[in-house]
This record gives sequence, structure tokens and C-alpha cells, in this order.
Amino acid sequence: MHAINSSCVQRFERAIWHQIKWDLLSFYSAMTTAGLPLGALLHETGLSMKRRTIILSTASITAVFAFGWNLTARAAYESAPYKVLEKDGNIEVREYPDLLLAATGSRVASNGRDGSFMKLFRYISGDNENKQKIEMTTPVFMEDGVKSPDALMGFVMPKSVADSGAPAPKSSGVVLHNRKGGRFAVIRFSGRINSKMAAKQEAVLRAWLLKNGLQGESRADTAGYDPPFTPGPFRRNEVLIPLKEQVVVVDDVSGKTDAPSSNAESKDPSR
Repeated sequence: MHAINSSCVQRFERAIWHQIKWDLLSFYSAMTTAGLPLGALLHETGLSMKRRTIILSTASITAVFAFGWNLTARAAYESAPYKVLEKDGNIEVREYPDLLLAATGSRVASNGRDGSFMKLFRYISGDNENKQKIEMTTPVFMEDGVKSPDALMGFVMPKSVADSGAPAPKSSGVVLHNRKGGRFAVIRFSGRINSKMAAKQEAVLRAWLLKNGLQGESRADTAGYDPPFTPGPFRRNEVLIPLKEQVVVVDDVSGKTDAPSSNAESKDPSR
């Protein structure tokens, strides 16, 4: 009997795992495109039961790990603060404070691949007047990022940096931008966001506003909370519509107003 070289075994194991990973990627892509369950797709491939079992088991473990890892990774970042004033399923009315952003122009359809994301990343990595490294935060805002082909991509400055004064950018394409706070209607959804998906979610949100007697501005922003490699089902995306201020008419005689009082209770946001 010949002795088995351990390095040969390791190379063999790596080759098997490499093939399984590509199988998973191929089937995941097909699943998300066709909207079919992974098990049904595997059944149609003609693969052996053993191989299908390996792929399904690996996919399940990977999904659980990715979900847990993503929640942990997201929680590690400082996030833009807000208070929830009203909640209805995946729709919320929030109160945001003013925020300081490092921002740059971006083509919405490019999803940051036009260099806009890297401009901002270089800024927080030390490409600024103080050569100061700034912690990454969430979310990445795209102001007017639904209807307009050109939007303003922005990284939220950590509170400590905003309070002490953010360093001036070195790049001519990056500016410090004050994002005005106030009340926003927000809808949350998963998937890999694109213009079509954002427009669909905006339509759902505007229908909700109409049903509930609220008026929104014409602008709609988007927000993304996850790294690019996060699988679509685990991603957190949002469309935000600034709400118009309610006009309160005061009766000069009685001092009463015609605006109904709100009993909505504010609470801290849940990630």
C-alpha cells in the first residue's frame, strides 16, 4: 500500500471545495434570477443525491453564517441616529438630526462603480488636510438617488468628528455637506438595490403617505447599510422621503388649532 502524501490530500480537498463554491454561486445566481428554491433547481441538474446533499448543507450553513456575520459587522459601525415616531410593517416615520456628510457626485446607475465610493473612502482613509483617519459609518446616503440620474453620495461623519470639526478634503471632488434633519418617511427592503427597485419602493411609500394623509417632498433618497459583498437577501436598503412641515392654523379667539394632535410615541431605532 502506498503512503498518501498529506499535501496531495489538502490539494484534493481544496479542489473539491473550490468546485462546490462555484456550484453554489451558479445555483444562487439562477435561484435569485428565476425566483426558484435552491432544492428545486438542484433536482433538475441531474447531480447525484450525495452531491445535492453536500451543496444544500453547505448553502444552509453559509446562509446562517452570513446572516449572523452581517448583523455583527453592521453593529460594529456607528450609525446615523434617529427616533421612530410611527411604525407600520417595513415603513417608519423617523426624526433625524442634522448630519454632516463627506459627499461627492455620483451616477446612480453605476452603484458607486464610477469612482464616487472610492473618492469618499480615500477621504476617510487620510486623504484630507489633517491626514486624519475617520471611522466608516452607516448608512451611505444617495441624496435624490431615485429619480435623478445624478445624485450626491455621502458618508456620515461620526459624531465626534462632526462635533470637533471634520478635516477639509484634499480632493476637489469631495465636499463637506450638511444634510438637513427633520421627519422622513422610510421604507426598508432587502436585495441588491438598483434604480428600478428603488422606484418601486418609492411608489409603495408614496401610496402609504397618501393613505395616511401625509405629504412628502418630491425628492427621494436611498440609504445602504452593507458592504458590497453582502448577499442580497441579507442587505438592508432604504428609500427616504422628507416630509413637508404641517401647517398649523391658529384660531385667534380660542387659541385652538385645526391640526390633530399626535399621540405617537418616540422610541429608539432598532437595527
